[in-house]
Amino acid sequence: MAIKPLEDRVLVKPIENESKTASGIFLPESAKEKPVRGQVVAVGPGKRLENGQRAQMSVNKGDTVVYGKYAGTEVEFKGDKVLILRESELLGIIEG
Repeated sequence: MAIKPLEDRVLVKPIENESKTASGIFLPESAKEKPVRGQVVAVGPGKRLENGQRAQMSVNKGDTVVYGKYAGTEVEFKGDKVLILRESELLGIIEG
């Protein structure tokens, strides 16, 4: 069983922020910020255009992306928390 995104939606697994600062101080859960980057797990087929064709998605499975702090819908699947976002909610792709 798997989640397959529809239309122009993307399934993203958030990448947790470090729980330790650069100087070595451990942060409690209440001080951690919500993740804003993640790895694309699955991609929908693309938005259907007026001519019946589908728009090509600009992200692929395995890409690391940046998204808004409160973007998407959080879903728990097989014990993991994942986000379902529209492609337009993605802010960019991290390269390199």
